[in-house]
Amino acid sequence: MRSSSGRNSSGNNGGSRGGTSGGRGGSSSGRGTPRGAGGNRDDKQGGRPKRPRPEERRYDVGPGATHEGPKSGRGPAARGGSKGGPKKPQQRGRTAPARPREYETQIEERNRDRYAGKKDIKLPKTFPGAEQEGERLQKVLARAGYGSRRACEELIEQARVEVNGEIVLEQGKRVDPEKDEVKVDGLTVATQSYQFFSLNKPAGVVSTMEDPEGRQCLGDYVTNRETRLFHVGRLDTETEGVILLTNHGELAHRLTHPRYGVRKTYLAHIVGPIPRDLGKRLKDGIQLEDGYARADHFRVVEQTGKNYLVEVTLHEGRKHIVRRMLAEAGFPVDKLVRVAFGPITLGDQKSGWLRRLSNTEVGMLMKEVDL
Repeated sequence: MRSSSGRNSSGNNGGSRGGTSGGRGGSSSGRGTPRGAGGNRDDKQGGRPKRPRPEERRYDVGPGATHEGPKSGRGPAARGGSKGGPKKPQQRGRTAPARPREYETQIEERNRDRYAGKKDIKLPKTFPGAEQEGERLQKVLARAGYGSRRACEELIEQARVEVNGEIVLEQGKRVDPEKDEVKVDGLTVATQSYQFFSLNKPAGVVSTMEDPEGRQCLGDYVTNRETRLFHVGRLDTETEGVILLTNHGELAHRLTHPRYGVRKTYLAHIVGPIPRDLGKRLKDGIQLEDGYARADHFRVVEQTGKNYLVEVTLHEGRKHIVRRMLAEAGFPVDKLVRVAFGPITLGDQKSGWLRRLSNTEVGMLMKEVDL
């Protein structure tokens, strides 16, 4: 009897425990349901929604998320994403797809229609006539070497610039460097890419740009120039002094043409004594084998005993003209130097030196031959 009642008692206790557990878990499976996980407990609290555990929580972040949480697993922010939201994964080697041509065409047509009815943009008042062809006058002057554009604008303001014979007072006037004649202070401006040089030719240099015999020539002094230059006139091999080099064909032609009578000045060393009427004889004319030759001016510059340094000016350009005139008069020349070609003087330029002519000198040369 004792053992029997003990078994029944333990059996009843086990059954009640299993029933109680089953009641708490809402199941009749005994200890199979975790403690405290039942739904009846929430119902007893007045229908308050349950609080999910941290490992069961869902986060409303990430692509495709709803109020119920992300569609697939936990969002990137839950795994340590940035404060503003999850970082988009970087796709390497991929670029945005190009827009179709039809869409580009629609954009272009829409922009064209947008600006079709608008008025033309007004040009600044400082540059009247900017819609015309050509270059602004101050830019042409600056390129020709008359200073900065601001300095050239001041030349225009001072009424020192004229185009085709008319003085220009307005800024921004357009000119055609190929056709229009531009002058500053009455001197023509070389608006094109012309170059003008003066060389103090040493004795023994041949007045050619190339010499087939290999002698030293004028071309040896301008070998590093980009444009082809040529000499204006000639000097004897033993004659020193000014010789011009340029790429302006018309100017070179006029400077050497007898019609324009450009004067050249020479210093000649002769041995005297010389008569007082030597200058008159040279001005009246000396008979040579190819006709008379006349000097425009003659004077004695220096005398040291029987050695005379005389200056002869003439506008002719025949070969050996000064040497032949003085030799015919009875005074052979020991040394001859050309010290001026028109308005271009030798000055203190050393023998063998090449210098670029200034804008004023170029203008004076052109004025000399009506250019």
